[in-house]
Formats: sequence, C-alpha cells, structure tokens
Amino acid sequence: MFSRDSVAHRLFRSAERWLEVRELTGTNDHPMITVSMNLCGLDGDMGYPWCASVQAEIHHVAEVEAPKSARVMDWFVRKVVWEKQHGEIPPFEKRGMVGGLYYRSLGRLGHIFLIVGEDKNNFYTMEGNTNIAGSREGDGFYKKVRSKESVATLADYCLEENLFGEKYKKYLKGRI
Repeated sequence: MFSRDSVAHRLFRSAERWLEVRELTGTNDHPMITVSMNLCGLDGDMGYPWCASVQAEIHHVAEVEAPKSARVMDWFVRKVVWEKQHGEIPPFEKRGMVGGLYYRSLGRLGHIFLIVGEDKNNFYTMEGNTNIAGSREGDGFYKKVRSKESVATLADYCLEENLFGEKYKKYLKGRI
C-alpha cells in the first residue's frame, strides 16, 4: 500500500513528461496524444479532444487505477469527493486529484486537469488540450492556474478503493 503523497508524486512525475507537448498542426496531433487516445480505445489519428486521454495516460504510466477514457464525464462517476452544489471545497489534501470544469454551452463537464498545488483562491494544474488563455480546445499541455470558483467537481484516484470511503466519509455525508 502506498501513501497518498507518494501516489500524487508519481502522477506529477508522469505528467511532467508531457510539458513540452504541443500539437504539430493544431489538429490534436502529436505522437504522445496518439498513444493516449489508443490507450482509451480510440484511433489516435482522428483528432479527438485529448484533455481526458492525457490524464488516462498519465495515471496509467504512474500505475494509478483510473478511467481509461477520453470522455471527461467518465472521470467523475467514481471517486468524486466534491461537487460545486455541495458548497465550499472541504479542507482535505487536493494534490494529485483531478478537477473538472463545467461548460454551460455543452451542458456538461468539458475539461479535466491534474491538481499539483493550491492557494486560498486557486488550483495549480497540469493539463492537456489547453493553451495560455486556458481554452478547452488548445494546442498543448501546460501548467495552469485555475480559480477554485471555476471548478465544478473533484475526484481522487490517489487512494485505493478500500481507503477512499474511510478517508472522505465525513465530507461525503452518506453520498458514497
């Protein structure tokens, strides 16, 4: 059994491999993007959005059990520890969690990121298919700053299933 911090550290090391990845022609194309899409069962040459598939690849390489899915919504079915409708984000450790952004225009979650740190108002993240401005349809993998106010949900894949409920039961209040 690994500590939550050691699992988060493995995720960060895995994510750092992506920091120089930029799409080659602006059509969701790069050899690493293709690998991440293939891991999710998709043809990596089809130009699909890749913010979730990169998280699948990062978690896979770090040997952290997580969805092998390129669909953001699939990441927030299990192991969800907080959703915006439940009020303020609780004061538990968030490094290593994934966060989701909700897009009214889509009517659903539409972007995912890995949390590497936080301050009072922001999460420091590593995320794919974004850009300097923070778009959900960007050109590469970047370190970003996301306001906590913009986040719709958090999920924690750093803990094994049997430890998850025990760790978060006082925050989840019967929702697990």
